[in-house]
This record gives sequence, C-alpha cells and structure tokens, in this order.
Amino acid sequence: MRSRKAKHSEVVNNSAGGHDGVGRHSASARTRSCKPNASSVTVRSPVVPGASGKTYERTVSPEDPCIRFTRRRSDRTNRGNDMNATQWNEQPYFAALDWARAHHDVVVIDRLGQIKETIRFEHTAEGWESFRRLAQRYPDLPVALETSHGTVVEQLFTAGVHVYPVNPKAAERYRERQAPSGVKDDQLDAWSLADALRLDGQAWRALAKSDPIVAELQLLCRDEIALIEQRTAFVNQLKQALYEYYPAALEAFDDWLAPASWAFLVQFPTPAKLQQAGRTRWAKFLHTHRLWRAQTVEQRMAVFARATALSGSAPTTAAKSLLAISLVRLLQTVEAQLSVYRERITALFAKHPDHDVFGSLPGAGPKLAPRLLAELGADRARFTDVEGLQCVAGTAPITYKSGKVCYQKIRWACNDTLRATVHLWADLSRKKCAWAEAYYQAHRRKGQSHACALRCLGQRWLKILWKMWQTHTAYDEALHTRSQTQHGSWVLVLTSAKTS
Repeated sequence: MRSRKAKHSEVVNNSAGGHDGVGRHSASARTRSCKPNASSVTVRSPVVPGASGKTYERTVSPEDPCIRFTRRRSDRTNRGNDMNATQWNEQPYFAALDWARAHHDVVVIDRLGQIKETIRFEHTAEGWESFRRLAQRYPDLPVALETSHGTVVEQLFTAGVHVYPVNPKAAERYRERQAPSGVKDDQLDAWSLADALRLDGQAWRALAKSDPIVAELQLLCRDEIALIEQRTAFVNQLKQALYEYYPAALEAFDDWLAPASWAFLVQFPTPAKLQQAGRTRWAKFLHTHRLWRAQTVEQRMAVFARATALSGSAPTTAAKSLLAISLVRLLQTVEAQLSVYRERITALFAKHPDHDVFGSLPGAGPKLAPRLLAELGADRARFTDVEGLQCVAGTAPITYKSGKVCYQKIRWACNDTLRATVHLWADLSRKKCAWAEAYYQAHRRKGQSHACALRCLGQRWLKILWKMWQTHTAYDEALHTRSQTQHGSWVLVLTSAKTS
C-alpha cells in the first residue's frame, strides 16, 4: 500500500534556529493558495528604475582568499588550542562584523545563540566610538569578520576585542547553512558569522597584532610592487604610441625602462625633429647618456637618419607625440618615487632583528629579502610547520581525491604577493646555488614547464627558509651541503655530476 503523500503545508527547513535570516521565520506553505482569487489579482505596470543608490565596495587583500582561520588537524591533536572547548562554551557573548567601505553591521549573540544587540554604524570617528562603547559592555568580546588587514582590523584592535578572521568562501558557506534559500543582507551575514564563531570558534585562530616594523614594511613592499606594475603599464602604453608614429625610436632602443630612453623622447619628441638635429647632436646625446658603443653606434645612426621613412601622418604625430611626452613625465615621476620607496624599505629592513636571516638567502638580494620578511612576519607561531607556509605561498599543490579519482593541481587560493616573490627568488637562486640549478634542470627533464619547475624549487627553498626563520639562523651553504650528504640527497648527486 502506497504511503500517503506529504501535505503541501509541511515545510522542510534545516537552517539553525528554524529561520531564514535574522529575526525572520519561515512562512507556511499555505500562504500561497492553490487556486488564487482572480478578483484579488492586480495588474501592475512595469516600474521605471529610479536613480541608483549608494553602493559599498570592499577592498580585497592578497591574503583574504588564503586566510586559515582554523587550525591544522596536527595542531589540534598534538599542541592543543589556546582555549579548550569548555572554556569556549563558558564565553558569554560572541559577535561578528560585516564590513563595507561606508558602514558596518555588528551582531552580538549570547552562548545560546540569542541575539542580544545589533547595530549599524558609519565608517567615521563617531561611528567607531559607538562601537567602542558597545565593546565595553561585553568584555573580552570575540569578533569574527571576513578580512585580516586594513583599517577595520586596526580599529577592532583599538577597541580591545579579539579578532577572528574568516575566509570569505567559508563565510559564504556559513551564511548558506543558516539561510539555504539564498536570501542575503548585511545583518544576516553578521549573524551567521557570529553563530559560526559561537559553534566552531574553539578551533579557530585569533589574529595577532603585527610587529610595527613588519606592518610598515609589508605596506611599503606591496605599494612598491603596485608602482612597478603601474610603471610597466605606462611603458606598454608608451611603446604602443611610438609604434603608431615613431617606429624609429622603438628600433633604436630596446630597454624602455631605462631613463636614457625617456630622455631621448624629451630631446627628440618627433621623427622630424630627430632628423633636423643632425649627426653631431645625435652623437652628443649618446655620449651624454653613456650609450656610445662601438658595436651599435653605426646601426643607431642609420636608424636616426631614416627616422621619417615610416613615421605617422601629421595629425597622428601631433597627437601621439603629446601622449608620449606625457607618459615619459609620468614614468620619470614614478621612477623617482620608486627610489624613495627603495630607501625607506632598505632602512626598515636593516632595523629588523631578522635582517641577517633573510639577507643571507642566495638570490633574494636587497629587493626580494624585505618582501619575504614582510610576508612571513615575526610571529613564529603563525606557521607551526612548513606545510602551512608552503600552502600560503602557493607552492604546495592541491590534491583532489574522490573514489578512484586522485590528482593534483596548482593551488590558487594563496598569498599572491608571497607566491610571486618566491617565484622570482627561486629563479634568481639558480645563479647562486649549484644545487638549485641542478634541482630545476632535473624537473625540466621530467617535462615540467619553467613555472612548474620553479614552484618545485620554491617548495624546497621554503623548507630551508622555514627552519632558518624558526631558529633565527642565517643560510650556510656548507651546512646545507653537509646535510645533503648526511641524508644522501639525490640533488647532491646531480650537483656533483654537473660540477665534474
């Protein structure tokens, strides 16, 4: 005998607390009648959209996709937590902050999950003062949010709360757990994070304050990288403009990051002015900027002599020459500011106690060593094992295993700045260390690409760097060679074969 069908009024809702959002309970299925009354149906004309309201954008940080807010399983088993489950369950209140550029939403709940207080405050001095008054009413308040850096985090530390950063992808899943229907608003986001902190927070890791030198060094290094990227964009625009009206300049100079190339355009902005200058002024320019080479001078002179052979039309030359000079001025300004950044970074790096540790890394040099220090920081407890560092740096692959399927793929959820720095460092270390070059070539012979081989080399370098960092020890090539000999490393065999 077939079982009776479930009634339409029965609602399946597995969300925690039985509601679809903050303070909103699920509606019964009978709110929609099976046979709507035609007399109660009104026809509405399309609504003309009004002026768009304010939109609040968030700033994405390089480390947001790789926030590890939970501890590794080995950490929980072997080392324990800062606060055990009993102590966490005795915590009276939990909170979460859903942040935006202009305003923030905060929800405070008690240990039973009941909402005690909700506020929305503007991102102003007065708004944060209201939050500090709220934090004073709940001592030792743990607060969860979807970022680990920036003004919001700094203000939370100032308010005296404990900050628990959450990976944005995990925060989205927590919201879906509470509201599977797909409803979304800022207050719901804050409430779902606060409830997740209440239930799972004993396994989460609180954010520690950064060392002041490391914090400033990290910001300077990342801003320097942004300026370098901006310089590259300006150079690409400049080369495109020259291609349209001044191809002789592109033929005469290869390096458009060099100030001498920019000075050439300032002195000879158009092909016609270059030809009018004559051979004497050409030679003087090359001598002044130390570009006179016996191997290339005649070739450059020939290019200068036929500069107008393939130049743009008069309107194109007039417009694009102005663009080229404008880009040159921007490049000169950016280059001057990069020199200022380099001086500040060098001075800060020299002040840090780990200067000798990172400065001893082969191939890192004065540019990459400060970046490595800035991304690793000074808190040794942040990476209790090398695997955590390798995951954040993006050198460790991701393993997908399900049933009979098992494969590895590149890890994209990582610190992009640290990944790029390790990539450059691994490449430059090949010129300083024979074993690094041998290791790279061995992976290339396996059919791996240049980038994949460098990732493998970076993975090995991070093992060495993590041990150096934990023990405050500078790199010693002789010690590393003895360690390879002691453990019978196959890399040492390749290195010996190459040198012989």
